[in-house]
Amino acid sequence: MIDPIFWMIMAAAGLIGLAIAAHAALKGWNGWLALRHAELDRHHAAATPPGPAARIELADLRERVRKLEAIAAGVDL
Repeated sequence: MIDPIFWMIMAAAGLIGLAIAAHAALKGWNGWLALRHAELDRHHAAATPPGPAARIELADLRERVRKLEAIAAGVDL
């Protein structure tokens, strides 16, 4: 018959293996949560309205596009 030391070693090895697997799973879970958190932060940052300087620059670009479209259409400004 196999001695009790063998079973103690097998139980300890199983417990250590289970602890390693649980640790890896928890690290993966934390990494996934961090990724989702970063995605939500990025989405929130993109959803905020632009500041006054960005709106002025956007209006300037729209005016330039309007003028270029008028030139392309042959309209004299």
